Amino acid sequence: MEVGAHNSPRTVEEVFRDFKGRRIGLIKALTTDVEEFFQRCDPEKENLCLYGFPTEQWEVNLPAEEVPPELPEPALGINFARDGMQEKDWLALVAVHSDAWLLSVAFYFGARFGFDKADRKRLFNMINDLPTIFEVVTGAAKMQFQDKLGVTTHSGSKSKPNLKMEKMSTLQSKDESEGLDEEEEEDEEEHGDTLCGACGENYAQDEFWICCDICERWFHGKCVKITPARAEHIKQYKCPTCSNKRARP
Repeated sequence: MEVGAHNSPRTVEEVFRDFKGRRIGLIKALTTDVEEFFQRCDPEKENLCLYGFPTEQWEVNLPAEEVPPELPEPALGINFARDGMQEKDWLALVAVHSDAWLLSVAFYFGARFGFDKADRKRLFNMINDLPTIFEVVTGAAKMQFQDKLGVTTHSGSKSKPNLKMEKMSTLQSKDESEGLDEEEEEDEEEHGDTLCGACGENYAQDEFWICCDICERWFHGKCVKITPARAEHIKQYKCPTCSNKRARP
């Protein structure tokens, strides 16, 4: 299931890349692929775990059989709680345990390959610059960003800037861009901390983004498989989570 020891990351940068890949996979399971994830966590099955892989993929499977396992194991038996609580609370609980697992794997590699105090601190700072899975899944990262902007609607509630879709190009000619420099700088400052609801990565001007009209979360077009051309024909966009959402006991 996991890579062998000879393929294990050995530097701070390699461990961080491993962390990011696993994190993206887990976020996919709990957001864009949530319906499939829900179905795989059948309470009638044995103890199941949610795994994230460096390849940005995820899997629900039985825990490793070897003792001790080659890597720290995720939380055991996540499927048993699926139908005993609200879906959003269950997903948040899985997200919390997934965050803990990611940190344990990263620092397992750090201990295994002798990271010193400076390396451990650098690794933690790199990890800490990203929002946690829990923050992405519950929308806390979005709320933190809104609080930072201090943007309010007419009703007084915080909201993100009213931009349905964006495709910013950095390949404009000098003449075209001269009059937009100040506007682009303000846009970069205003949206620079916007996070994709699927992968949790930051806003970038040269990427296409789309906002869900239901939950108001933003997504890279590539993460939700929406192209600029397709978006032009969408009157009301619903992200995968909102499209698949149904009432749970």
